[in-house]
Amino acid sequence: MKTIAALQTLVTAVPLDIEPTPAELDAIDREMPLIRAEVELLDAQIMTIDRPANELDTRRVRRARNRVLAARRDLTNRTGTAMSGGAA
Repeated sequence: MKTIAALQTLVTAVPLDIEPTPAELDAIDREMPLIRAEVELLDAQIMTIDRPANELDTRRVRRARNRVLAARRDLTNRTGTAMSGGAA
């Protein structure tokens, strides 16, 4: 009796190289200010989860949101300039 597994071709793919490419690392570096701002916002929101938000907490969350918006704006402006090639 022959085994079925010996007659089938391999199903598993070749092991992939899952290291990020230099282009992906550059993209992460460009987005790092936004990532940091989002982490700061998350930290500010987490601090207000288990207690009522006082005036200081409200200011902290508002400033963190403004930093996220500014980081998104800066990232969008940089990406738009890089994509247009600087041609005016």
